[in-house]
Amino acid sequence: MKKLLSGLLGVLVVGALIGYGIGWYFQQSQEIGEEVRVVIADQIPPREVQLYFTEPQGAFLIPETHEIPACDEDRDCIQSMLLALIGGSQQNNLPVLPKETKILVVDVENDLVRVNFSRHLVDFHPGGSLTELLSIYSLTNSLNENFPYVRQVQILIEGEVSQTLKGHARIDQPIYADFSFSEAPLIGPLPEAEEISPVDQALSIEKLIENNDSSENDRED
Repeated sequence: MKKLLSGLLGVLVVGALIGYGIGWYFQQSQEIGEEVRVVIADQIPPREVQLYFTEPQGAFLIPETHEIPACDEDRDCIQSMLLALIGGSQQNNLPVLPKETKILVVDVENDLVRVNFSRHLVDFHPGGSLTELLSIYSLTNSLNENFPYVRQVQILIEGEVSQTLKGHARIDQPIYADFSFSEAPLIGPLPEAEEISPVDQALSIEKLIENNDSSENDRED
């Protein structure tokens, strides 16, 4: 009887040791696997993207290369790209979206991206026809440049479709990229107006009257 009990006790001890060893082995394997995943994640380089900002004179868009964190899903990449756009230029170009703007939802459906912005996009935007257009096409062109399959962008404000961004540029329909906004206008700067002193101005008026009288006399002759 004693031998039987001793044998059972020995089996139990051996079983416990084996169970402990197996548990320890799997725990170590899991920790090693987690360390490997962390190392691999750290080695993934950031992604380069082309973002469009307004050049210093406020007339057209100009591209800049920025880096965003590494990402697997396009939705996450798009959100990071938009955050970089909101963050502003790194080359002293003008911002295109107010820094207070929040991204509520990004939805990708085939070639259409819907971006739901907070009300800050409207409230803190300076407005004006050209400024609104540059904001819209900065967003649209940046998306198309980095994700070529994205052909349309729908801008939502707090989940709602608005007719215009801030009274001028329409955003009630999906918008297509238009890279003509990245070209400098064909007109050059206007010449600076020369200052005219009061004396010169009086002489000019007298000269104008004199010339007018001469013209009338010529017509009478």
